[in-house]
Amino acid sequence: MVDIDALPEQLLLKILSYVPPRELVYICRLVCQQWKELVDGLNLQPHSDGLPKGSQAVTAEDWDAFYFCTSAKKNLIKNACGEEEFNFWELIDNDGNGWKVEDLPGDSGKPFPSQNIQKYFVTSFEWCRKTQLVNLVSEGLDAEKLDSLQPAITVKDWYAGRHDSGFFYELHVELLSEDMSVIQEYKSDQIEVPQWSDAEWKEISNTFTDYGPGVRYVKFTHGGKDLQFWGGWYGARVTNSTVIVEQ
Repeated sequence: MVDIDALPEQLLLKILSYVPPRELVYICRLVCQQWKELVDGLNLQPHSDGLPKGSQAVTAEDWDAFYFCTSAKKNLIKNACGEEEFNFWELIDNDGNGWKVEDLPGDSGKPFPSQNIQKYFVTSFEWCRKTQLVNLVSEGLDAEKLDSLQPAITVKDWYAGRHDSGFFYELHVELLSEDMSVIQEYKSDQIEVPQWSDAEWKEISNTFTDYGPGVRYVKFTHGGKDLQFWGGWYGARVTNSTVIVEQ
């Protein structure tokens, strides 16, 4: 038996062209990156003619879903790494010496896993928390499709500290309705990392699913403080925060 992955791309494309558009949108695009790119290249149109015998016309609903899927999956958090200082963030707790932006790797720190990330936010000896409110509709996501498809919404954050100072870190993310009521939320434990740790960057994530209709905003809040109560910026370091509406 020939492995389907070994088929020439043109033959695979021909096979996919016989798949009903609804399955192309909701199933085939999710198989792997190659299939996604092939389906996206089929140039589906609503009620298109000339489809192979046995195929179904692409309905307006399928087209909307296809457009929704292909326009999603970008990071909706602005200024995720401090390249623009604190633009787009609201500093709701700014105690001790307050928030600061520093260059990676920082004193007694480690490089970030990706060389594309060059800065991070760092907390002080009292709690520092900041928040960003993402308006999903303003970001181009259709409200009706959010309600009917309820795509997975994945949130991620990266945190670390100095080798010579322990710290606390926490993440709190809420899915909010138009009137700012909480529909679903994720709140991490208050993570405590002791002094003399490895200072490696660690990722924390959560995926929201089956959250029901009405979600219009994502409120992303994170923060931390140091454990030594030292003046300056020895607390939790955070960067590369993300909110992604999954395909």
